Amino acid sequence: MKVCEIMSGWRWQGSAGAFKAGVGVLMLGISLAQSVPPQNVCPAAAVPHSLTQPQYQDTADNDTSTGFMAALVQSFLHTVQPTSIPESLVLKIIHQSMFNQDLLKEVLVYKVGFLVCVAIGVLYIVLMPIVGFFLACCRCCGNCGGKMYQKQTSSIHCRRRTLYWSAFVTTIIILAGNICMFKSNDALTVSVEHSPMELKKTINNIHTFLTAVPQQVDHVVNESYTTIQKVTGNLNNIGPLLGAQVLKVFRGTLDPALNSFRLLDQETVNTSVILNKLNSSLAQLQSSMDGLEANVTTVRNRINQTLSKPGCTGCDNLMSELQKLTLNTSITIPHLQEFQVAVDEVNNTNLQSKITEMENFFNSIPQRVTNDTKDVVQSSKKVLGDIKTQISQAISDIPLSSLTNLSGTLDQVQREIDMVAPKVESGEHIRWAVCVALCCVVLLVVVCNLMGLVLGPMGLSPKADPTKRSCTADCGGTFLMMGAGFSFLFSWLLMLVVLVLFLLGGNVYTLICQPWKNGQLLKFIDTPGLIPGLEIGQYLGLKTNINISDIYRDCKYNQPLWTTLHLYELINLDNLLNVSKYTVQIRQNFENTNITLSTVKLLSPQVENQLSNLSSEAKNISSTSITQQMNYISGINLNNTADKLDEFAVNQPIQDLKDEAMDLRKIQSNIETTIIPQLENLNLTIESLRAIAEKINGTVGEVLSKVGVAQDFLNTNATQILKTESRKFLDCQLGYFIAYADYANLTITQQVGRCGPVAGAVDTVEMILCSHIVESLNAFWFSLGWCMIFFIPSIIFSVKLAKYYRKMKTSDVYDNLIIMNHIPRAQMKST
Repeated sequence: MKVCEIMSGWRWQGSAGAFKAGVGVLMLGISLAQSVPPQNVCPAAAVPHSLTQPQYQDTADNDTSTGFMAALVQSFLHTVQPTSIPESLVLKIIHQSMFNQDLLKEVLVYKVGFLVCVAIGVLYIVLMPIVGFFLACCRCCGNCGGKMYQKQTSSIHCRRRTLYWSAFVTTIIILAGNICMFKSNDALTVSVEHSPMELKKTINNIHTFLTAVPQQVDHVVNESYTTIQKVTGNLNNIGPLLGAQVLKVFRGTLDPALNSFRLLDQETVNTSVILNKLNSSLAQLQSSMDGLEANVTTVRNRINQTLSKPGCTGCDNLMSELQKLTLNTSITIPHLQEFQVAVDEVNNTNLQSKITEMENFFNSIPQRVTNDTKDVVQSSKKVLGDIKTQISQAISDIPLSSLTNLSGTLDQVQREIDMVAPKVESGEHIRWAVCVALCCVVLLVVVCNLMGLVLGPMGLSPKADPTKRSCTADCGGTFLMMGAGFSFLFSWLLMLVVLVLFLLGGNVYTLICQPWKNGQLLKFIDTPGLIPGLEIGQYLGLKTNINISDIYRDCKYNQPLWTTLHLYELINLDNLLNVSKYTVQIRQNFENTNITLSTVKLLSPQVENQLSNLSSEAKNISSTSITQQMNYISGINLNNTADKLDEFAVNQPIQDLKDEAMDLRKIQSNIETTIIPQLENLNLTIESLRAIAEKINGTVGEVLSKVGVAQDFLNTNATQILKTESRKFLDCQLGYFIAYADYANLTITQQVGRCGPVAGAVDTVEMILCSHIVESLNAFWFSLGWCMIFFIPSIIFSVKLAKYYRKMKTSDVYDNLIIMNHIPRAQMKST
């Protein structure tokens, strides 16, 4: 038997490599962070799902109820403080423990706008009560409009109307400011009340972010463990996986040979059955023919004896008929015996055993692969186990506990907020009540003015004597004087409130809110040396420093920690995710591994000769001779001879010829009832034999051709196929690693630790402090100051207008351009 040595060896590179840092192992773990499906065909690597980002609570927006005044207040504050935050000045204040004259001068120059406003406010606070006091004293002395006398002129009505509308417009302006006071006070209350809830949402968002980062790391690490387990499972099933694929390629060529083998085996079995049936039919027919020949010979001898009797006349004429009774009963099929021998030889070869042998050869390939790769699989699994151990060690070295500590700090801050919130709420109620009282004071002045403006014209008769004005008009004038008096009484106290709130809210806006909003505050915090220990880049070991403003800008766009913290300066991600770095050892292990398949010879030379002989003998089978023999037998007709005997016996005294004719008819009847059916059956069997002989001839040729092709395929291509499929299997595994390395690169650089909540927390604090509280506070003092400024013209117009409505004590009448003054007569006192 010809021996075909089928050997194959392949190379599979792989090594865990020595990790230089714990982060490197983490990156390798992430690069494996998807499962490998154990299939016998290498599919395209599935696109991994992106990390599920945490869901954060919605925080406050920028809309406030005082937004309509924000632009006006900010424009005023920009006028007061046009320059930006003085970084050099602040640095000097921070670094110098005591103020010197130069520093104080620089501060005063910077704050000159606020100083001017403070000076105006102080003058207002000082002068308003003084002016009010002197005005009251002056009026009590009958001066400054205190004398209850009004000179009547031609322009008195015009002056009254002018003063009326001036006082009305001034009062409306004060009322508008008072409404803004109420609204800003309510907005400030809402802002303060909602601040704890918004801070809680912000802290919860930061807490969610800090919790999500370790969870994301755990997710990718757990996925890397799953991948290692799947790859390990593939190594455990390398026999079924690789062997099945090799077998699939083999079967593409070998299955046609096996199928032809099975067909030939079935045909030879069928041929044996047909041959047995044919032999049985031939034997039965031969037996019948032998009996026929014996019977016909007996009748022929009797007829010959009858014809030889002396009383038979003209019997010589029947001798020719006697020659027809000589039958050839031998039935043979040429080359049938040789064909039978060839078929028996093939059947004795047991083709089924050869088929079973080839099937066993194919089925042994997976087990052979498993056996020959046992050692290298164990060593590769050990490398994967080392990778898993190193990943676990690297994860334990990552300072995720600091995030937990920061979460604990946030929890403590939340508890502090919950503790302070009730106190703040209580203080807010007091503040709200005080501000409402201030608003009501201003409203009192407005009401007095409006009552005077309503009652005065309502009760005034322009042509009436000033001493006879109605009580309604007089009451209107009194209300106007009350408004002026309340203005003098409370305006300096209200201006004091304006001054304090202006210094507080204005400086908070100019020094904190404005630079915070335009980003200058964060840039100022980044000033080197301002806050000791704030060198984030140096703390992380980076080559460049990271600014707070840069971190905020990146987090504003929800960038991942990889770019925000410049981790690419610490970690060469492309180098760490280079799969070939970690596959050297595994490739070296597989390089020396050989898979040796068992030898197989599909057909031995003896079997080939037997099949060739079978094909040759099948060609020699011919039905021509047997057909002629059957036609001869079927053409036997003894009735003709019997009829001639009957016809001849009519003129003969011998009656034996009739008996012999009757015997011939009986024999003919036996031929028709026995031999003819046997001939028909034999004919069917011969047709089946002829058909299967032709089929066998083609099948044998197909078997020899396909088996030859298959044998040549095994001899020349098996080794190369085994190597090729081995490389495909190994490249498939490496393909998964490469795909997952790309996934890891994308995940690390674009998805892990998106810090949008950090910027959101900064924005929320800025929104609560500046956009809500400070803007509402500034709107309140601005509205109150607005009212205080317009108190001055309100006082002037109210005092002057009141004289046109109040009842005078001295009459003055204007008639025909002659002013008539009532002169009281002198009265004599009686003594």
